[in-house]
Amino acid sequence: MATLYTQSTKNIRNTWILLTSFFVLIIAVGYAFSIVLERPDIIIIAVVFAVFSSVGTYWFSDKMVLSMTGAKEVTRENAREIYNIVENLTITAGLPTPKIYVIDDQAMNAFATGRNPKHSVIAFTRGLLEKLDKEEIRGVAAHELSHIGNRDMLIGTMVVILAGVVAIASRFMFNSMLFGGGDSREKKDNPAILILSFLLIILAPLFATLLRLAVSRKREFLADSSAALLTRYPEGLASALEKISGDSLVLEKNNQSVAHLFISNPLKGQRVSKLFSTHPPARERIAKLREADLN
Repeated sequence: MATLYTQSTKNIRNTWILLTSFFVLIIAVGYAFSIVLERPDIIIIAVVFAVFSSVGTYWFSDKMVLSMTGAKEVTRENAREIYNIVENLTITAGLPTPKIYVIDDQAMNAFATGRNPKHSVIAFTRGLLEKLDKEEIRGVAAHELSHIGNRDMLIGTMVVILAGVVAIASRFMFNSMLFGGGDSREKKDNPAILILSFLLIILAPLFATLLRLAVSRKREFLADSSAALLTRYPEGLASALEKISGDSLVLEKNNQSVAHLFISNPLKGQRVSKLFSTHPPARERIAKLREADLN
């Protein structure tokens, strides 16, 4: 049976394979773009725009997410128990203690955000803190700290940049084709190139979305594995996931753009295909934790 160390290594490897696929997709879109429009400079403009806009989002991501979710900062004085749990785990993990926020909502959920470990935030809903026992809360906190320790924010930003480049390039190319762009003799003599380029324009954003979601799901498995190693008690997180997934309450302030940050999909009240879900099924995560070998 594979250990959690093996699982972590596998998830990291798969994540980089998916990121490499993004680069290949961008190159393919750029190539099709240059053939159809004979304007390779536009893809450069699209890349620069996507990088700058994504970096701006990344730099202020914590403030944006906290504002969207209505989270409020707490201190050791007014939330001593959760503060102590997080602080003790950060000492074990060798991480700086993040700022702790609470969302005044009875749905059970939590998330981590921030651009790096020194500027990180963990937020818990009040419902989670009230309905889970100490070991379950500890498991959830360890999961979110694992996202911080594993630098998932950096990976997430890379994916946003790459997906943005694909979407922008495809949109430029599609609009140009609609309005008669790219009518050189070479393309008229080679209609297959035009057809393949058109298909690539249509399908590239879909592939980019699927790859982005796959990266998100891989990071959840990795954070579960890392949390179990940190607490040395996988059942705490497994039990917490069981209760969270079985909770019928839906987070009042939810947004699709930040859904991937939460430990459990806050959009669970909506019908979403497994293919487009930002989280792996809870039963799979629970099963992996309960079958884990810590030796």
